Amino acid sequence: MTDASARLYRHDLELTLANRERLSSNANLMYWYERLYDQLFGDDPQFAIKKVLEIGSGTSPLKRFFPTVITSDILELDYLDLVFDCHEIDSLDLIEDHSLDVVTLTNVLHHLKDPIRFLRGATKKLRPGGRVTMVEPYVSAMSYPIYKSLHHEPVDLTVDEPMLNAIEGPLSTSNQAIPYLIFCQRRDWLQRLEGFYDLSSTRMAYYTALSYMATGGISHRLPIPKSLYRLAFPLDRAIANTLPKVFASFFIVELKTAGERE
Repeated sequence: MTDASARLYRHDLELTLANRERLSSNANLMYWYERLYDQLFGDDPQFAIKKVLEIGSGTSPLKRFFPTVITSDILELDYLDLVFDCHEIDSLDLIEDHSLDVVTLTNVLHHLKDPIRFLRGATKKLRPGGRVTMVEPYVSAMSYPIYKSLHHEPVDLTVDEPMLNAIEGPLSTSNQAIPYLIFCQRRDWLQRLEGFYDLSSTRMAYYTALSYMATGGISHRLPIPKSLYRLAFPLDRAIANTLPKVFASFFIVELKTAGERE
């Protein structure tokens, strides 16, 4: 690791720890995550006994709601179960091949240098019929100008490949548009997962319009009373699901493995 890379790594490590503290103290944002995880996994009565790996757990509160989840990140954080580069998941000896029921990641795919490579590699650790569940920014008429102008992460819809050209740090580099492009715009990119996943069974849903922004996100906390926020939340989620191309800010994608691969 070069000196510059080491500095960026330390920066992202410190930022992750700070963001985790900010998240814990933001009741409205914690509620946003709680409702999200309930939508993803709350209807599965067997989820607690399934083998679930979370990618990019540095800031994520998932384990607070589902304690049996295996947490992981590329950053060396002492509260994680595993530390590794998820691009190398197919060669990770710490997890047996075809042993996982679920791989999940929230706002992580758009930080990966090569998300297609990761998604292919994950199938080696998933059992036949296992799934990858992802939550990512959705580019709608409302969210695009917000992400473009008010959020620090870039949203570049003009990229030629579903990759990040240069990595400055695990958190410092991203393109929020890449997951949206893969699953909503570029069928040719999605087809690169053919044979690894049963693309005909791919599920997509939408999650919230303005309620994430109303929390202030990780970096800020807006003084909206908890009771008012929770009262408005169902309406916000309904608007996102009714008119997603206009209002949705996040979307959920579920991929199911096509079967066992060598």
